[in-house]
Amino acid sequence: MSTHKSGFVNIIGNPNVGKSTLMNALVGEKISIITSKAQTTRHRIFGIVNGDDFQVVFSDTPGVIKPAYALQESMMGFVKNALEDADVILYMVEIGEKALKDESFFNRLCHTDIPVLLLLNKIDTSDQAGLEEAVSYWKTQLPKAEIHPISALENFGVTELFHRILELLPASPPYFPKDSLTDKPERFFVNETIREKILLYYKKEIPYSVEILTESFKEEVEIIRIQSVILVERETQKGIIIGHKGAALKKVGTEARKDLEKFFGKKIFLELFVKVSKDWRSNKTQLRKFGYDG
Repeated sequence: MSTHKSGFVNIIGNPNVGKSTLMNALVGEKISIITSKAQTTRHRIFGIVNGDDFQVVFSDTPGVIKPAYALQESMMGFVKNALEDADVILYMVEIGEKALKDESFFNRLCHTDIPVLLLLNKIDTSDQAGLEEAVSYWKTQLPKAEIHPISALENFGVTELFHRILELLPASPPYFPKDSLTDKPERFFVNETIREKILLYYKKEIPYSVEILTESFKEEVEIIRIQSVILVERETQKGIIIGHKGAALKKVGTEARKDLEKFFGKKIFLELFVKVSKDWRSNKTQLRKFGYDG
């Protein structure tokens, strides 16, 4: 009988380097939301890959930033935890990038005993000379790290990376039931799907002032009935979210419903409401309510 291996594999890096794209490629499901806006991932999300003799718990984390308000402090709390409980760390950089946005994090990476796989992402946008230059730069910066050139978007090098991760995992029983795909409840995916649409369809500050709360999730035989509230910080933002004659909100609802029907494999009835919750991003009580207790 072969030994069962399990472990936590945590993905860290600056905002927008492709962490969520890689997570979804490794897990084979759309678990992390992906948009071109910075700070798309706010929580730490587990994606679980099971095999007969292994369980890999991937963890996508918010991009490393210097926090400006309470929400961001909580986001960085998730990143710090990811450094502490990892069995393998995937440190992701883009070709041409030089360092993490936070020096103390980088310092901890240099001195950790946990295996670090440095992923040079987006190699499809570079040439051979650029790639060689990046490899030699990172060899001097993180001499202990193993360097893996990949393209998460084009799925290049992802399978080889996965096999290397399996080799590094410790022998251990599974941490989650073997049919688990993630540690998050259904409502979390409803919230994230709606938030993704808001990130895609609204400009400037609006997406960052928004939080989603799913107040009702009722699964019936043929259909799932969902009621979700979009919280904004100001009345003016409420008007923008709803749009002229409700058109903008309707578009968000329609697009989110299509994705949720794919995700749950069932017909979805989705009702959206918009409410004002003044300055929720700086309110510790509100942040706890939304799961940002870092």
